[in-house]
Amino acid sequence: MLGWEFPPFISGGLGTACYGLTKAMDHLGIQVTFVLPRMVDSKYATHVKLLAPESGKSMSSLTFPELKNVAFHTINSPLQPYSTPDVYQQRIEEKLRQKHGGSAIASSQCSGDIDYRHDMYAEVHRYAAVAAQLAENEQFDIVHAHDWMTYPAGIAVAAVSEKPLIVHVHSTEFDRSGEHVNQMIYDIEREGMERADKVIAVSYYTRNIIISRYGINGEKVEVVYNGVERNGGDNWTLGDTGIDKDEKIVLFLGRITMQKGPEYFLQAAKKVLDTMDNVKFVMAGSGDLMHRAVEMAAELGIGQKVLFTGFLHGEDVRKIYQMADLYVMPSVSEPFGIAPLEALGNDVPVIISKQSGVSEVLMHALKVDFWDVNEIANKVVAVLKYPPLEMTLRSHGNFEVRKLRWKDSAQKCVEIYEEALVAV
Repeated sequence: MLGWEFPPFISGGLGTACYGLTKAMDHLGIQVTFVLPRMVDSKYATHVKLLAPESGKSMSSLTFPELKNVAFHTINSPLQPYSTPDVYQQRIEEKLRQKHGGSAIASSQCSGDIDYRHDMYAEVHRYAAVAAQLAENEQFDIVHAHDWMTYPAGIAVAAVSEKPLIVHVHSTEFDRSGEHVNQMIYDIEREGMERADKVIAVSYYTRNIIISRYGINGEKVEVVYNGVERNGGDNWTLGDTGIDKDEKIVLFLGRITMQKGPEYFLQAAKKVLDTMDNVKFVMAGSGDLMHRAVEMAAELGIGQKVLFTGFLHGEDVRKIYQMADLYVMPSVSEPFGIAPLEALGNDVPVIISKQSGVSEVLMHALKVDFWDVNEIANKVVAVLKYPPLEMTLRSHGNFEVRKLRWKDSAQKCVEIYEEALVAV
């Protein structure tokens, strides 16, 4: 299994999904070797044991005590989840500025105006080469690659091992970039899907994109919905947030990027605040539109009513869910959307965009078009003002989420594995 990220060091839903799926496979007795495309910083390792490599300098391995049938390997690489060529370029340039005393001129002279974005693709293919080398010493029956950055590695490992390849599509370039797709990423995605024996989509919404935008034969595209990890129901409180006890909390939790629709959340917040005052809107997350979102809240005159927490980790995520009265996901294009399941698992009612995969599996959620800020605002007001509606959404939604188990997702993947193996 080839992935981008894994708890406790995650940037978003992909790591959560990989953990849930791998843990469930472990319980089913499936032997998994999980390969990560970056060296994990040991200072973030809470329940992970890092082992020094016995040979070579490019690989390391780690173990999770609670996973009995899973072995982990990391390949030393600066690749980050949700990277784009521009983000990768910015990260390299920022490191140069830090190294040279914050001087943009000095870092520019040092870099020689090198276009580091191309290095990102070199890293993707270097990862593929090292993964193929690693595979020579592993025993496995099938190759399972998660999202575009690992597809070249999946293709390489499948080629050298002559094993079937499964590619798992958690997100496409059309979800991340709209119609302004990065052609090289699109080409990598398409090649991965074309070369795969089976393609797993996280929803029918995503399956339709795979078939219509990538020209993949629908017969080999299967849908496996994500599950949700059940947590305890402890009552958490954040520290000093500036939120009064009598204020309702409406939560946005996710990457603050075009795909997640943060501007629609803020526009709806303005309309809600025009009709009721005892509401605070919390935006939990980080992303390339973070600064623009802060500016937009100020421009709308609601800056004092919007709290930006930045990126939250594990325990703080559970804390903010426990504080929230309502979760809103106005995503422009969401292949699935695990956060609404987590919210419902914490007894928080949800409003989700119709342009999401999770809307296919949640019946007790209010659904809106992402662009319809008037309707989003109307539904927010309805939930906050009418306790019977809030109670119904919360109780029925929580019951509904209990049926979405990673065990079932893992079992479906195993069935797809078996189909691919029979076809060989």
